[in-house]
Amino acid sequence: MKAKKLIESLGNRYPDCIIDDFEVRGITCNSKQVFDNFVFVAIEGTHIDGHGFIDEAISKGAKAVIAHSSQLTTHGKKKVPVIAVEDTRKAITNLAARFYGNPSSKIKVVAVTGTNGKTTITYLIEALIKEAGFVPAVIGTVNYRFKDKIIPSRNTTPGPIELQSLLADAVNENIDYAVMEVSSHALCQDRTDGIGFHSAIFTNLTQDHLDYHNTLEDYFQAKAKLFKDLRGYFAVINNDDEYSRRLKAMVKGPAVITYGIDNEADIMAIGIKLGILHTEFTLKAGNKEIKLKTRLIGRHNIYNILASFAWAYKEGLDDMAVRLALEKFNFVPGRLERVDTAKGFSVFVDYAHTEDALMNVISALRQISDKRIIVVFGCGGERDKTKRPKMGRVVSELADYAIITNDNPRSEDPQDIIKDIRSGIKKDNYCVIPERKEAIKRSLSEAKAGDIILIAGKGHEDYQILGNKKIHFDDREAVKECLMSR
Repeated sequence: MKAKKLIESLGNRYPDCIIDDFEVRGITCNSKQVFDNFVFVAIEGTHIDGHGFIDEAISKGAKAVIAHSSQLTTHGKKKVPVIAVEDTRKAITNLAARFYGNPSSKIKVVAVTGTNGKTTITYLIEALIKEAGFVPAVIGTVNYRFKDKIIPSRNTTPGPIELQSLLADAVNENIDYAVMEVSSHALCQDRTDGIGFHSAIFTNLTQDHLDYHNTLEDYFQAKAKLFKDLRGYFAVINNDDEYSRRLKAMVKGPAVITYGIDNEADIMAIGIKLGILHTEFTLKAGNKEIKLKTRLIGRHNIYNILASFAWAYKEGLDDMAVRLALEKFNFVPGRLERVDTAKGFSVFVDYAHTEDALMNVISALRQISDKRIIVVFGCGGERDKTKRPKMGRVVSELADYAIITNDNPRSEDPQDIIKDIRSGIKKDNYCVIPERKEAIKRSLSEAKAGDIILIAGKGHEDYQILGNKKIHFDDREAVKECLMSR
C-alpha cells in the first residue's frame, strides 16, 4: 500500500514535498521490528515511551513516523516525515485496519468480554458454528486458531497490528466468523477500535485487574466501551449480573438479548440438575424449551452455555445443530479440566485466579459432592494485590483444606505474595508449600476416596514465571508425574 493512501486513514495530509510516496511494507510500534519502508508509530506505554526510539526506527529503515507533535515536521538527516496525531494508540489501530484492508468488514467478528467465562464461551460458540456448517476462527487466551492453524497466544487480545493481520488471514481462508475474547486492557488501549463488531457478549464483572484500572468503576467503564461503541447487530448480556441494567442502557443501536438463571431473561435455564460427570437442565427461549445434557459441570458453566445459546439463537443458527454441539462438547483446556487418576479421587485443573472465579468453581464442586475439597492455589506477582487476601478467604471458607503455593511470582518475593494471601484467612485449614509441584504432590497424598482436588490459577498455562525466567510447568503434567512416583 502506498504511504499517501495509508496516512489518509488518520485524516492527515501526507507531506508530498518532503518525501516520495513509497510502498509501505509494514507498520510497527516496536523499533526492533522495523525494516525498510516501514511506518513507525511512537506510543507512550506504561513503562517505555516509543518517542525515545524514533532515531533507532529511522536507522533501521522507517520512512515515516507517527508521533505526538504540534505540526508536520521532519526528523534527522534523512528528512523522514513525522505525522502529527493527538493519540498514537488510536492512530495505529486505524493504520492497521487500512493496511490490512479492513478485514472486519468482510467477516463476522464476535466479541466476548467480562471477568469470567470468556474462554469457555469462545470454545462453545466455535463448536456451535462448526456444527451449523460454518467455518470459525478463535482469538483468545489459550491460542489463536482457524482451520489447521494454531498460533500461541501472547495476550488474550493481541495488539492492533497482529489482530488485523489475523483477521486478514481469516478472510483469505474464507472464514465465516471470528470469535474473540476482548480484554479490558485491550479496550482501554484502543486495540479493537479498528474492528466493526458483528455482535458482543457480556458475561459478568467482578474484581480483577485493579492494579491497572484502579477502581471497579474504571474496570466497568473499560468493559462498557465495547457496548457504547457497538454498531453491529446485537448484544448478549447476562441479566443476573448487577451491571447488566447499566450496560443495557448503553447499547444504543443494536438489539439486546439477555440470559440468566435467577432473573427473568430472554434465554433461561430451568430444572437444573448438577452432577460430577454431567449437568442437565432445560433451555427456555420464549415458548421454546430444549432439554440439554452436557459434560460441562457447575452452575457457572450453565451461564456460559446460556450465553452461547443466546448468541446462536439471535444469530439464527439451526436449533438441532446447536443442541447437538452443546451435548457433544467435552471440555475447555484448563477450565475444570479433569485429570484421570484411577485412584478413587478426582483432580481438576482450572484457570480460576480471582475471588469470584474461585468461589464459582469451588461452589460448583461442592454442589456435586459431599466429600472433601482440597484446593492448591497461589496468586500472580505484579498483579492486583488487593485480591490476594480475598482469594485466601474464599478458599479457606469454601474448601476443606487449602495448600498455598506459587503461581507466577514474577519479580515479586513469593513470601510477600503468600503473606498477602494469608492475611485474609481466619481459619487454620491450610498449609504453605511454595514449590508448586511439591504442593500438588502433597494434595495427592492428602486425598482419600471420593475427595476432590482443585488445582487453581494456571489452567491451560504450561509455564511458570519466576523472576525474569519463564520455565516449563504444566499442572496437568505435574499431577501425572506425582501420581507415577507415588
